[in-house]
Amino acid sequence: MSAQAVEASGLPGAWRPLRLATLVWLRWLAIAGQAASVLFVAFGLGYDVPLVPCLALIGLSVALNGALTVNPPGPLRLPVRVATLLLAYDCLQLAGLLALTGGLQNPFSLLLLAPVSVSATTLPQRVTLLLAGLVVMLASLLAIVHLPLPWAPGQQIVFDRVYVIGIWVSILCGVVFIAAYTNRVAHEARQLADALAATELALSRREQLSALDGLAAAAAHELGTPLSTIALAAREMRDEVPEGPLREDVELIISQAARCRAILAKLRNLGADGGDPFQSATLPALLAEVARPHQQRDKQVAIIAQGQGPEPVVQRSVGLLYGLGNLIENATDFARSGVEVVAMWDAQSLSVSITDDGPGYPPELLARLGEPYLTTRGGDGAQGTGGGLGLGIFIARTLLERSGARLGFSNAGAEGHARVVITWPRGAVEDTGSPES
Repeated sequence: MSAQAVEASGLPGAWRPLRLATLVWLRWLAIAGQAASVLFVAFGLGYDVPLVPCLALIGLSVALNGALTVNPPGPLRLPVRVATLLLAYDCLQLAGLLALTGGLQNPFSLLLLAPVSVSATTLPQRVTLLLAGLVVMLASLLAIVHLPLPWAPGQQIVFDRVYVIGIWVSILCGVVFIAAYTNRVAHEARQLADALAATELALSRREQLSALDGLAAAAAHELGTPLSTIALAAREMRDEVPEGPLREDVELIISQAARCRAILAKLRNLGADGGDPFQSATLPALLAEVARPHQQRDKQVAIIAQGQGPEPVVQRSVGLLYGLGNLIENATDFARSGVEVVAMWDAQSLSVSITDDGPGYPPELLARLGEPYLTTRGGDGAQGTGGGLGLGIFIARTLLERSGARLGFSNAGAEGHARVVITWPRGAVEDTGSPES
């Protein structure tokens, strides 16, 4: 699929904007937890807590959340800059509370990881790295600058310095893990969702095009009767009209009616030349049909059929046509002079191998072929590298695997020659009916 097609489809990019409602709801949850903790420690346990500064920081978050609820900043899905500032505020506000209540000695210091986690799952990687750096800096300051941990009156709890350093290291490791691993996993999940959406879009467009055949045949059937009536009435008029301009007009009507009937006959037969995805065909015939649009003057697609018994008959499904066509198109793009498509079958399975005489797949990418956004257009001519969206092989693999196929990618020789082998159990795609005539 081209970049223009993906852009036109409205598919998201590498990240999805964070919803304002989600951020506001999470902050209300944090406010409730902070207020309950501070009040419980102060009045439930009777510990000495700097209550006024703590409640002031919590009140600041209440005011900010109220302002965001009453007067939201533009769209309901926040721009990256606004979301980054709001998450940075959460880090600073929590660090302020921790500084007033023991710093890293406070068990709630673990919550410094929360804003980084939100950023890692919803925002671009550069934003997550910025917030991770901010949290590391705040944790380092809290390890040094903070008020004592609230404790029972008349008692003082002292933590060994090594223990505080251990807490700092654990927070640092958590930040690095979330910023690197969680962000990567979330990014791959978004890519997979986007690529599947592109696959569904491509399949729906192919189905819409295929549905035009049925609509054309229905229109031809409906128009046939009135057109026959027009032709019959015109012939009767011709018998009663003497020679002259009026008779010539009648002859013109008859000729144009005949032309319209010929056009309607073509429309009725659109599905008979291989365009109807709900008919069946022999496997070699289906491959020839799929390869026909990709035949080029300087690059030929050779179809070879070999197997045990009669040629198998398969359903001409939309997914099968699109997936095979995508792989053959990819092979012709990289071939030097031609592509060889070999259909093989036995009593248990059917297989199709597509081999080009191009530079082949880069060895380091063979294991990853079929992943979304692994590009298949390379400046060096090798498949699997360079520009392009990298959705072609992914779409083909997804559609063919839905039909029950297994795909294998390899190079036919040391000099390259990319090869993909698609294998189906016979029962998955074979049609027990008769092939098209």
